[in-house]
Amino acid sequence: MKNYHFEYGRGAVELPLEEAGVLAELKGNEIPPIEDIKKALYASLNNAIDAPPLREYAKKGDKLALVVSDMSRFWMRQDLVIPHLITYLNEECSVPDEDIVIVIANGTHIGGPEGELRQLVTAEIYDRVQVVNHDCLAEDLVYIGTTSRGTRVSINPYVATRKVICVGAATQHVMAGFGGGRKSILPGVASMEAIRQNHAHSLDPLAPRSNPLIGVGVLPGNPLNEDMCEAAAMVPELFIINLVMNAEMKLAYLFSGHWLHAWQRACDAAERIYEVPIAEKADVVITSCGGYPKDMSLYQGSKVIDNVESALKPGGTLVLLMQCCEGGGAAEYFDWLKPLKEGTLDATLRERFTIPGYIFYLNCEQAQRYRIVMLSDIAKQDVAAMGMTAYDNTEDLMAALDLDGKSIYVIPNGSTVIPKLASRV
Repeated sequence: MKNYHFEYGRGAVELPLEEAGVLAELKGNEIPPIEDIKKALYASLNNAIDAPPLREYAKKGDKLALVVSDMSRFWMRQDLVIPHLITYLNEECSVPDEDIVIVIANGTHIGGPEGELRQLVTAEIYDRVQVVNHDCLAEDLVYIGTTSRGTRVSINPYVATRKVICVGAATQHVMAGFGGGRKSILPGVASMEAIRQNHAHSLDPLAPRSNPLIGVGVLPGNPLNEDMCEAAAMVPELFIINLVMNAEMKLAYLFSGHWLHAWQRACDAAERIYEVPIAEKADVVITSCGGYPKDMSLYQGSKVIDNVESALKPGGTLVLLMQCCEGGGAAEYFDWLKPLKEGTLDATLRERFTIPGYIFYLNCEQAQRYRIVMLSDIAKQDVAAMGMTAYDNTEDLMAALDLDGKSIYVIPNGSTVIPKLASRV
């Protein structure tokens, strides 16, 4: 027997497993973290990809909007970058603090309180630079155009009227293919209408299921991605800074410059870190999200399913170690239990599409493909209706698994691992 360690909430859990049944313990490829973040950031800004250096883009007299991610993506640790970025803007670009507004790209999320904003941008910067929460339902959003797919794009007024610098992180995403880059605009600072129109492409227009054109790491032909790119292209002066985290969630790469090309370079780097070859699929995958904040809710934490299911046999068992201190997460997530129980989930979601509704829909699809068992604080009866089983202690969880003779992959942090069959890597 060997005890395998998993981050869980703000703590950790260990599970005893027979080593003979474990095919492998999968981790992302080792890439050293950046040792001097300020030096690396300045080098990235001064050697921008397919764009002028930031000191030529932002100049004295310019009004700037700095778009940064919200608390659900604090794992990217933008707080380690933002103070250096503000210093660069002050000293290299001669842009004073009062000409900068930091806009929190909340998408459809409710903006956080002051304490959360101080954590996101650091207390020092919060006290010096104006920080505002984007509100997707605000009445003063500015219309900037309509995409070829009919998405009416309205965005935050600061972003619509200033030179824009977006800070985001590139990592695989089940709907958009990859996060980061253009996603800072749509959905980051867009209207609820635009976000819903864009995300509705997650559903197959011809069948009651998710759209087969989307998926983890899928960019070409992905209607969400292509729609997001069109929206970002409507912002006339847009400079992107993309962070890429290594498998230990330490900053490993910085790519700055053209909103599309710099982001594509970041996506390539993320693939090199997170894609891990496997020789075969397993009967069981045991994984965690890497702890808080990635496992703060089922809405956020279930993204790990999208990453690791490629290592699991059809009908296999997926064990999720996910605390979910905020339950389902988005207020309406479990509201979709009602149409699920009534047998109208697909029709209702198409009629009034929402992002939490789609994540709920996707999680139900996943629970049909696999046996999903959770260690979690979440309400057992709620996930039971979705087809998942939750336990609140490791003893009951292990007793229910029946691992004898089963092949197992252990993935300590499923947020940073994308298993790929060796023939497909």
